[in-house]
Amino acid sequence: MGRVVRFTKRACSFLKRKGIRGIIDKINEEEMEPPKIETIEFYRYIMDRTEIPFSMEAYESHKMEETFLLNWVIPEMGVGSGGHTTIFRFVSNLENMGFHSRIYLHKSPNFKDNESLREFLRKNFPILDERVETYYDVSLAEYAHATIATSWSTAYFVRNFNNTISKFYFVQDFEPYFYAHGSEYEFAENTYKMGFRGITAGDWLRDKLREEYQMETGSFHFSYEKKFYYPRERTDSVQRVFFYARPVTPRRDFELGLLALDELCRRMPEVEVIFAGWDISNYNIPFKHQNKGILDMNGLAECYAQSDLCLVISNTNLSLVPLEVMACNSVAVCSKGANSSWMVTEENAVLVDYDPSEIADTLEYYLTHEDEMEKYRKKGLAYVKDTSWLKEAEKVRDMLKNWIREDEAKLMESGK
Repeated sequence: MGRVVRFTKRACSFLKRKGIRGIIDKINEEEMEPPKIETIEFYRYIMDRTEIPFSMEAYESHKMEETFLLNWVIPEMGVGSGGHTTIFRFVSNLENMGFHSRIYLHKSPNFKDNESLREFLRKNFPILDERVETYYDVSLAEYAHATIATSWSTAYFVRNFNNTISKFYFVQDFEPYFYAHGSEYEFAENTYKMGFRGITAGDWLRDKLREEYQMETGSFHFSYEKKFYYPRERTDSVQRVFFYARPVTPRRDFELGLLALDELCRRMPEVEVIFAGWDISNYNIPFKHQNKGILDMNGLAECYAQSDLCLVISNTNLSLVPLEVMACNSVAVCSKGANSSWMVTEENAVLVDYDPSEIADTLEYYLTHEDEMEKYRKKGLAYVKDTSWLKEAEKVRDMLKNWIREDEAKLMESGK
């Protein structure tokens, strides 16, 4: 009763001081108060240790089947996601190699049912084989011979999912480097300590995870979509530099590249720069350029083919862009380092340090030495012709089969 009296007195006092207008303003002020940040709820899955147990009944029912069942746990995707395209490429190739895959979304706020997800995938990722099963939520996951994490957040679900013979981690980049050295860096790094076997994009990741986290790892290399990326005729004689510009992706060094290109164009104002990878229209760029934004494969191929040099910088694992550039008979200019040298070398690409002045010097040198650029065009084209996504899928097939059989033997020995 005392609390009611105190509240009434305070309310009357406020009314006397501020009037009805003041009360209305106070209500509006409180209504405008921003919502609380739900940090604990957002990251709750990291603390969840609820295990999905192994089903011997499910194992016995699939025991005699020749086809291996794979569960792929993936984060939600956007249109044109390169990481998802690579996953779907391998999933589709494996569908013809003795595997059948199911795809499950982890923490997906934008898909509420299976049909909406399947329609989105049919429209935006035609590379995905129609035989692959797709599900909007990991709660629908069933027994499989192997369950595969594909990003650090999905690894937390796979950690708890024991209704499977084997657990793998399809690693396309060192994800802790996506963040400042704080909580999310640690969340991502901890997933390499969960005991999964790693199937990595390239040898840098293979060696890094093996040496620093004692993961058992195997690697695949990159190729390119040959129906899109091939030499095309130049339509004019304008000297151009393409820049894979992703200001929203810090590891792609947008600011560093922009400084290098500004210096290049100060020296050679006739050079035109093509930006693609993101819309950079809200940046003040004083030199001659085209802002292409996000492009499909055909649009990217045309940009590469109309450019003399293509600048692709990365502080983590390489993207597919350097191989696509080479396939279009242009010259890839890539950053040096172990994260690059497993794929690009001084034999097939121009390599530069992370120094904008040096990059400007290098670009200027090759733009004024056409004969040197021609040598790299020929070497790059020869290199990519020997690559094949099918060959890389066969490597992954062999890794999966060998490790699943090894784990199944251990399972039988343990009498689980």
